[in-house]
Amino acid sequence: MTAGSKKRVLHISKYYYPFVGGVEQTAKDCVNSLRNENVEQKVICFNHIPHSKDQIDKVEGIEVIRCGQQLIVASQALSATYGALLKKTIRVFKPDVIIFHYPNPFVAFFLLRYIPKKTKLVLYWHLDIVKQKFIRKFFKHQNYKLLERADKIVATSPNYIEGSFWLSQKKEKCVVVPSCINEERLFLTTEEHQKALTLRERYKDKIVCLAVGRHVPYKGFEYLIRASKLLDDRFVIAITGKGPLTGELHKLAEDDPKVKFLGLVSDDELKAYLQICDIFCFSSITRNEAFGLALAEGMYFGHPAVTFTIPGSGVNYVNLNGTTGLEVPNRNVKAYADALTKLADDVELRTKLGDAASKRVTENFLFSSYQKHIVQLIKSL
Repeated sequence: MTAGSKKRVLHISKYYYPFVGGVEQTAKDCVNSLRNENVEQKVICFNHIPHSKDQIDKVEGIEVIRCGQQLIVASQALSATYGALLKKTIRVFKPDVIIFHYPNPFVAFFLLRYIPKKTKLVLYWHLDIVKQKFIRKFFKHQNYKLLERADKIVATSPNYIEGSFWLSQKKEKCVVVPSCINEERLFLTTEEHQKALTLRERYKDKIVCLAVGRHVPYKGFEYLIRASKLLDDRFVIAITGKGPLTGELHKLAEDDPKVKFLGLVSDDELKAYLQICDIFCFSSITRNEAFGLALAEGMYFGHPAVTFTIPGSGVNYVNLNGTTGLEVPNRNVKAYADALTKLADDVELRTKLGDAASKRVTENFLFSSYQKHIVQLIKSL
């Protein structure tokens, strides 16, 4: 790159906007962080539409190359054209920096093959592959090569660096860039504020505990529902979302009127619940929950959080035990219920932890902080 010329950055994500997912939102935040810098950007990803063809479009002025997806195996998208398109993109665009969002083992094979020696590689490590044991073993050698080739490795929390088998071996390359919440999306309009007041009236004299997320095993909703059975009738446990476990969770809660399943809610309804809840319940139980954006959103609204201890996860980096909320031993249903009761009984403590929770998010997990980290990282390469 010559002096004064634009640095060229290629972002590689599994999918990209309008697909909505944690990794994809982070990839978009990455792109947006560099918009006002002297940087030219492109994105390459899979087309999120099943059995799709290759497609090139623009998202907010940034070219996005979407490779046709023919198959998904163990959550990994596969494409017959990806290798050729990545090779061509690298040859024509000549990126100075590639930001590769991991895990994405199929793409990693081609990236390691085609990345030029002079191109800097930022390995954005969202989480370890822990569930798919076969894939984890199959790509073990590839992970070593990726970590060796990377110039910088991004982790979302210091906890994950320490807890990851892979990242703990390359601490000298790791930088912490906490994920960020979308502050603009969470702003309440006058109508939404009124909806929140109406909702609060519906639940007057109740301690409203809100839980947000897909109904999948690692979210730990089973343990939240079991904890609810130990609570008195002051409580309402409102759970949003759907997923593979929805039927089982409904059955588990059928004898507990305190549990309210809200289903898939609109943004304005979610913001109303975020506004009026008293305690934010984040019951995730494994390192599949690498950070916890929903947790940060709940804290942003000034609510104390109750979380389980998850060694090596960023959850306990976002929510600080005794400072922004309470943390209890993993899967300990009684301890979780006791923590909720403690916060319900002590309004002063609830307010103190909630204020600290909002302050922590505002100071550490908003886009402005995230942008500074990303700009500094790219400038350092």
